[in-house]
Amino acid sequence: MGWKPPGEIERRQCVIESTEIMRRPDIEYTEHEDLFRIEAVGLEWDIGAQIYEPSDPSKVAVGADGKKVGVYLLSGGDGDFNTMAPVAKILCGKFGFKVTTMTYPGRLYLDDPSRHWPGDTINPDGTIRTPQWLTGEHITPDQYEVVKDASIRERYGTRTVLHAREGSTFWHRMAGWPAAFERGGIEAMTRNMPEDEYSIYVHGHSTGGPFVFMLSQRVPNVAGVMAIENSAFGYINKAKLAKIGSLGAIGDFEKVVTETQRTDPFYELYIRTWRDKARYVGPEKLGQDGPVALMRLPLVIEEVMERWEAAKMQPQFKCEYTVSTNIEASLEEGARVSAKRMGLDDVDTEALVEQFLGYGRELKGEDVKPVPPVLFCVAKDSRDHGVESYRTLVMPMYAEMEPAPKTALVHFQAGVHSYWTSEKELPAGIAPSVAQVWYDAVMGGYFLAD
Repeated sequence: MGWKPPGEIERRQCVIESTEIMRRPDIEYTEHEDLFRIEAVGLEWDIGAQIYEPSDPSKVAVGADGKKVGVYLLSGGDGDFNTMAPVAKILCGKFGFKVTTMTYPGRLYLDDPSRHWPGDTINPDGTIRTPQWLTGEHITPDQYEVVKDASIRERYGTRTVLHAREGSTFWHRMAGWPAAFERGGIEAMTRNMPEDEYSIYVHGHSTGGPFVFMLSQRVPNVAGVMAIENSAFGYINKAKLAKIGSLGAIGDFEKVVTETQRTDPFYELYIRTWRDKARYVGPEKLGQDGPVALMRLPLVIEEVMERWEAAKMQPQFKCEYTVSTNIEASLEEGARVSAKRMGLDDVDTEALVEQFLGYGRELKGEDVKPVPPVLFCVAKDSRDHGVESYRTLVMPMYAEMEPAPKTALVHFQAGVHSYWTSEKELPAGIAPSVAQVWYDAVMGGYFLAD
């Protein structure tokens, strides 16, 4: 029969499991950086990954298929490998999985071995944090225009975005980075979890979800997608966001649906601020405490600022929406800009356009690897990952794929979008309980072919 995923996991079970798991002695493990250089769309890119693996190779977990268990973790688009470190350490130290956490191209701070970004995203002197795609290469202020955008203020407040100037290094990097991500993700898994030894289970938190779904068909030994708070393929995520509206939804509180169709151009970089912590803390407090949370607004504001202060050392800029919400016009334009720079002919240009357009949806065809089994999970107080939208839209859209992958949905009755965030009785959030579900699924044969 094999392991069957539970429909719900009660808060009390999360507390019991988390307490037991975190009290276990650690499996001794090592952590190291894997920094490597790739070439994509005629440019060089430095890609960084953090590797966690048991010190004793015999302690690496072996799954139901007889292969070692490897996990590829990806943060949301604003973070780097540090974002997923709490999850990686639980998976490796408590369950014996080998874990590779990759940073998006441009998000790794290459000027300092600590990889901690200095200062703030927008500094008092007016300087603004920008990506670093190659060691020694820096994006200078003459390469962009600073824009204040209030068009989606209801969700984000007033946004600061950078528009790359046409023809600049920034312009060409912004056009080509999706291809660098594809190449880097494949290489990170191939280098660290080879096909003859490992089955790989991928997880992309939030915006990272569409990217790991994309990679799941491009890496032969990816055996499954462990999708908690993990957005779907770009075109499905786009449909989900249209359904739930720009403000999302929490629990049984009335949903305010507003039209939400992103049109971000390929050359636009969103610079995050404290506002991005506020847009999650607000709904989470509503779900946890109810409307009374507004009566403690000064305390809530302090928590927002504390979270931002702790997060500033991570990249906190973002341009992944073209893939994560399948903005086809922007993907095509980026491909054509890259093709022109490389001097491609018409045939190769169209091939590159098709490559870029393929990032937002599943690959199809006789010789294409099918989408592997998916285990969807959602947290109780998640604004953008409500159970209803998964049951009525996301999972039915996966069922329409040919062939349709195995899917299931687990609803945790605790936790928030960043599911490792501490809350009462859950110092590591629901991450330990999530890890237990993943372990049970891998060991119990959920991801094996039927």
